[in-house]
Amino acid sequence: MQEKFIIYQVLPRLFGNTNENCIPNYSFELNGSGKFNDFDTKTLISIKELGCTHIWFTGIIEHATKTDYSSYGIFRDNPNLVKGEAGSPFAVKDYFDVDPDLANDVPNRISEFSDLLERCHRLGVKVIIDFIPNHVARCYHSDKAPVGVEDFGIRDKKDYAFHPMNNFYYVLNEHFISPVANIEKSIEYIEFPAKATGNDCFRSDPSTFDWYEAAKLNYGVDYMDGKSGYFNPLPNTWEKMKEILFYWVNLGVDGFRCDMAEMVPVEFWKWLIKNIKKSHSQTLFIAEIYNPDQYSNYLNSGGFDYLYDKVGLYDNLKKISRGEAPASSITNIWQSLGDNQNKMLNFLENHDEQRIASDFFLGDPNLAIPALAVSLLLNTTPFMLYFGQELGERGMDGEGYSGVDGRTTIFDYWSIDSIRDWRKTGSEPALRNRYRRLLNLALTEMAFKIGQTYDLSYINSKSDHFDPEYNYAFLRFYNKELILVVVNFENRTRRLKIDIPKHSFDYFKISDQFAGFGIDLVSGEKITELFSVRSHYSIEIKANDIRIIKFLLQ
Repeated sequence: MQEKFIIYQVLPRLFGNTNENCIPNYSFELNGSGKFNDFDTKTLISIKELGCTHIWFTGIIEHATKTDYSSYGIFRDNPNLVKGEAGSPFAVKDYFDVDPDLANDVPNRISEFSDLLERCHRLGVKVIIDFIPNHVARCYHSDKAPVGVEDFGIRDKKDYAFHPMNNFYYVLNEHFISPVANIEKSIEYIEFPAKATGNDCFRSDPSTFDWYEAAKLNYGVDYMDGKSGYFNPLPNTWEKMKEILFYWVNLGVDGFRCDMAEMVPVEFWKWLIKNIKKSHSQTLFIAEIYNPDQYSNYLNSGGFDYLYDKVGLYDNLKKISRGEAPASSITNIWQSLGDNQNKMLNFLENHDEQRIASDFFLGDPNLAIPALAVSLLLNTTPFMLYFGQELGERGMDGEGYSGVDGRTTIFDYWSIDSIRDWRKTGSEPALRNRYRRLLNLALTEMAFKIGQTYDLSYINSKSDHFDPEYNYAFLRFYNKELILVVVNFENRTRRLKIDIPKHSFDYFKISDQFAGFGIDLVSGEKITELFSVRSHYSIEIKANDIRIIKFLLQ
């Protein structure tokens, strides 16, 4: 039986950094970095008590950076191939190593990560890391690969633009030209023939808008021949990736958030996930995917456990919260998913999206509480929040590479005010307390955790006392426990009268003779309004707020 779980996504490089005087576009030496050890037992307990069952540590695997660690035997990256000072966590340079920025003692960095794994597991918290299969850093070089494991491209036939056994694609007879080659003129970089760029750019001269720091990996798909697939014999890249994932699961990692999964053929995922789960059956695979036409394929054939619900629920809730779409459109979103709706991962923030409290989204994090209730409580799907979301982090710093864009940097060394202040003072802001209450309700109320859902929008869409433009309501049910969730996206208090159809009782297989009073699960207040299919349910709801009422059936 599927049970809800909650993921806390965090970028360790930023989370533990206490430097109050970071300067945009400056180095590790000046701005500093958070560490594995910043996630001590006290911190992990606080994240768990917030309501999180899993932590996705973003940027754990070693990636290209401008920081020079060559004195530790780590290959130095070419600065012309690094975005920002710290570099992108998604330009992996060594799949068998961890980011040295995160270690107190660089030579013992793997041990420090293993200790973090052990601390998490001791508390019953599962650990997710990134798997970036579509591309690697253009200067990939492993210093930590097990004996007998070769780097990508070592045996490539570079006189072929495409060959099923090559790890990379090549632009024949052309040198790679970095779009930022003038940043460090003194450090020459020669790549011949040029490798194709990570975002399916098959040119030797990608632009600054391309993923020029990354080279696309070859899974046996010929992009020059209508994406024909050559999967027998198994492409060499498949075998290399299997070795990589077995390395991490054997180290103790519980799951993977798979970056841009749909840019890699589903045949590979079917083969890989099946192989991993033969011996590690509980390993979690979550796909970042944006094409709804491929959802069923990547779930049913590919074997993924969950997929991002970005282009559906996330985009829709963002529009509703900003007054750009009616609340009633939520119904169409979940209905469009069909049988896949409980296999989606819901969220309101992640490293790619703008912060709720930024000037680019809502400006005020409290205005997202209605969207939070829907994303978290509508169904049994897992939910993810991004570190600082629970503190109202605004993401309005101009940290460096990306400028002020309403997002928290993934490219630079920086310190986040909201996280730093929370860790320093130990205070519990009202917003974090509210998140904690709602997240824990999602885990402890069985109706939310594993129960059924009934959407009340259709029966109330033409009511004079329920505005589908701003109001949304649904029921959750499990074993004689019925919960009514009502949200108000409008910036004024409303007195609503909600119709409860007989069909909802038939759907839950309970008697429609039930009539009773409830309790507000948020405030603890006893409710005097009678709940019955024979009358409207009257409820007052404040501006941009929610009500969660639980009824016990006799």
